[in-house]
Amino acid sequence: MTLPVIVIGGGGHAQVVIEALHRCEIEIIGRTDADAGRDADCLGVPMLGGDEVVLEHAPDSIRLVNGIGSVGDAGARQGVFERFRAGGYRFATMVHPSAVVAQDVVLGEGVQVMAGVVVQPGCRVGVNTILNTGAMVDHHCVIGDHTHIAPGAVLAGNVTTGNGVHIGAGATVIQNIDVGADSVVAAGAVVVDAVAAGTRVAGVPARPMVTGG
Repeated sequence: MTLPVIVIGGGGHAQVVIEALHRCEIEIIGRTDADAGRDADCLGVPMLGGDEVVLEHAPDSIRLVNGIGSVGDAGARQGVFERFRAGGYRFATMVHPSAVVAQDVVLGEGVQVMAGVVVQPGCRVGVNTILNTGAMVDHHCVIGDHTHIAPGAVLAGNVTTGNGVHIGAGATVIQNIDVGADSVVAAGAVVVDAVAAGTRVAGVPARPMVTGG
């Protein structure tokens, strides 16, 4: 039997997650948020209070769903995941019914596969990673932990990303490319060369972004 879930977070990503959970017919107890000003009700899911409410439930009685999004910085989302895992809680892995995921794909704990995503054979996806709306992940890609593949992004075959990577909306990474840990690929970029860890790239073809002046 699938355990009921609590969604952590109350922003836009949490709403997308809640909609997907409804589609999956998973029972949602409620959601938590550090911001007391969030709406009391979201798509029929009540606000329970701050994140400490989770501690009122035994770790083996529920699963958590990470509703914290990430745009170029996975720190907050990763922090939530690691804090509650250290307390013995587990995060539900969620696949939207409209997604196409090959039968041999390995999805880590807490992975979220959103509407319209395609993940082809031989892929591995690390823990707490978001494959967002309409993303395409072709064969034998290896995606690191705490990564965000944003809406409409395309990873061709044999792409490898490190942990904490952000691939922006509509970006394309061609086949056999390595994208280093904690790097950011800007929206709409086309990556044709390896991206070093901690680098931000943009453009067609993608080049390191110049900061300062």
